[in-house]
Amino acid sequence: MSETLTLTQALLKKASLTPEDAGCMDLMADYLQQRGFAIEWMNFGDTKNLWARRGNTSPLFAFAGHTDVVPTGPLDEWHAPPFEPTIKDGLIYARGAADMKGSLAAMMTACDTFIAQHDAHAGSIAFLITSDEEGPATNGTIKVMEALEARGEHIDYCIVGEPSSHKTFGDMVRVGRRGSINGYLTLIGKQGHVAYPELVENPIHALAPILSSLTTEIWDEGNEYFPSTSFQISNINAGTGVTNVVPGELKLVFNLRFSSELTPEVIKSRVTHIVDQQSDDYEITWQLSGLPFITKRGELTDAVIKAVQDVAGITPELSTGGGTSDGRFIAPYGVQLIELGPINETIHKINECVSIDDLDSLSITYHKVLENILL
Repeated sequence: MSETLTLTQALLKKASLTPEDAGCMDLMADYLQQRGFAIEWMNFGDTKNLWARRGNTSPLFAFAGHTDVVPTGPLDEWHAPPFEPTIKDGLIYARGAADMKGSLAAMMTACDTFIAQHDAHAGSIAFLITSDEEGPATNGTIKVMEALEARGEHIDYCIVGEPSSHKTFGDMVRVGRRGSINGYLTLIGKQGHVAYPELVENPIHALAPILSSLTTEIWDEGNEYFPSTSFQISNINAGTGVTNVVPGELKLVFNLRFSSELTPEVIKSRVTHIVDQQSDDYEITWQLSGLPFITKRGELTDAVIKAVQDVAGITPELSTGGGTSDGRFIAPYGVQLIELGPINETIHKINECVSIDDLDSLSITYHKVLENILL
C-alpha cells in the first residue's frame, strides 16, 4: 500500500462536514512539521485554517485545498458507510475521496519525496488549507489571503487540488474559473380570489415575460479564455397551496456564471432593465460569489503541462469550466494558479470514489511540478 493511499484513508475516516475539520489538519500539520514546515493556525470564526511553510525565500510555491466535505446524502444508498473508506476494483470509496482528500494526501507525499531528493531546493513551499470551501467560504481562504497580504507574504505559484480531470487522469487542468453571481428577485403582486382577476395582480403571470427575456438573452460571446456567460434559474417559489387564491408575491433565485467580458455591475444593470419592462413593483438583491480569473501561459502552466505529459503521456486541455473554487480568492493577488486533481465524475455524489492508481500518479505529477518550478 502506497503512503499516498494510507494518508488518504486516514483523512477519509474523519467526518469533516463543513465547517468541521474533524482533525484532518492536525494530521496534516504533524506530517508536514516532521518535514521541516513551520505550522501556523489562522482560524477565523468557526473555520479552521492551516498555513504551513518550509523556507523563507522566493519564489513561494503553495498547495491549496480544503478538508471539509459536503453531506453524504442517504446512507442506505452507499456501498459502505461514507466515512469508512472501502477499496473495490482499484477504487477507494468515501465522501471526500475525489473532492479533495485524495489530493491533500498526494500533495503531502509529493513534498516528502521532493524534499528527500532536493533538500536544498530554491524558494519555499507552503500549504494553505481550510475547512470552509464547500460552505459559505467567508472565514477560510479569503481571510488567510487577506492576512498574508497584510504582512507582505506573497504566493508566486499555486496548485489547488480540486478534481480537474474529466475522463482520464490529467486530461484537463483548470487555468481559471468563470465569475458567479446570484440574484434574488421578489415580484410583488396583489393577493385575491382567482374568480376576480380585476381585483388581483398575479406575480406569476408577470414572471412569464421576464423569464422568457432572461433565458433568451445573449449575455456575451465569451472569449479565447472563457465560454459565453450562462444564466440559470435555481428556485421559484409562489402560491398559497390552494387552487383559488392568487398569491401576493413570487420569489425567484437565479445565477449567472460569467466570463471576463462582463462585470457584476453590467449584469445587474441588464437584469434590472429586463425586469423593469414588465414590473414596477419588485425587489432584487445580489450575492457575488466570485470574479472570473485566468492564469495565462507562463512558468506554472508550462511546468504542469510537462509534468502531466511525463506522468500520464497526454497533453492536458486548459479549461475555465466548472463551478467556483477557492482559486477565486488566491488568483487576484497576482498568483499564477492552476487546479490539478483527479477525475471529477463522482464528486458530491453517492458512492464518491477515486482511482488508487490516479492518486499515486497525482503525487508523482505534483512532485514533477515542484521540480520544474523550484530546481
